[in-house]
Amino acid sequence: MTRVDFHSKVPDKLLYACRLVRKARAADMRVVVFTRDRQQLEALDEALWSFSEQDFLPHVTADDVLASQTPVILTDDAEATLPHHQILINLSGEAPAHFARFERLFEVISTDEDDLAAGRERYRQYQQRGYPLTHFVAEKT
Repeated sequence: MTRVDFHSKVPDKLLYACRLVRKARAADMRVVVFTRDRQQLEALDEALWSFSEQDFLPHVTADDVLASQTPVILTDDAEATLPHHQILINLSGEAPAHFARFERLFEVISTDEDDLAAGRERYRQYQQRGYPLTHFVAEKT
């Protein structure tokens, strides 16, 4: 069963996602990052290339020909065919359609009131369906 980790009150979702990706890659895990926002997806693509001078985080979009060989996949398509199912990082305001295929799901929730409310609703949905849940509140920096 998918383990679901909520990370709430995150001041910068993209930077936080980059850190989660870096940590997962350090553990040799494969990652999919999902968002519904094309602009956010493009900004994440840029951020992964530039956020750390010490870390190389190879990534492509789900429709790229190298997706099956790349450890980090970015997508804004809920129905995309994905080459691996270890970790899913959700930056969208909804539960990803096929999250149960993954070993672990990270829900990243910003400080925005609408995002917090949507996150609370997803937490209740996962809880009612019996998924193991943890919750972390981001520290203010």
